[in-house]
Amino acid sequence: MELSELLAPERVIADLAVSDKRALLVELGRRAGALLRMPGAEIAAALESREQLGSTGLGRGFALPHARLEGLDRFFGMFVRLARPIPFDAIDDQPVSLVFLLLSPADSGSEHLAALAAISRRMSDAEVVRQLGSAASAARLFATLVGGDGQRAA
Repeated sequence: MELSELLAPERVIADLAVSDKRALLVELGRRAGALLRMPGAEIAAALESREQLGSTGLGRGFALPHARLEGLDRFFGMFVRLARPIPFDAIDDQPVSLVFLLLSPADSGSEHLAALAAISRRMSDAEVVRQLGSAASAARLFATLVGGDGQRAA
């Protein structure tokens, strides 16, 4: 699975200001809900439930909140660079500033794992992470994220 299959330019947000992890999950739910025409509170609750199983803060300033949702018929990705890093209970205890939201259909099975792996692979590239941290716009963030897909980014 390629990131270009999960992400669209309008789902990349540069410099979002939130105060903490809970506020971030609520805001991700609200924004995703508006685009998917689903209740944002339902999405935020699914994300919070997943976080209770263990933090999706994967280290080096990156988090990958994700959930499987009933009624969702396709994968949905959103990328956010935060204005200021926030505590996220990450595995390395470092604050998070780069966030990739992944929502999957409830019955997605191994495709859900493939999507998580594709995102993690891209975010394990130190040069990509550096470029994401310094990108001047959401368009540049998108281009950096999908640039490794072999597709021309906007």
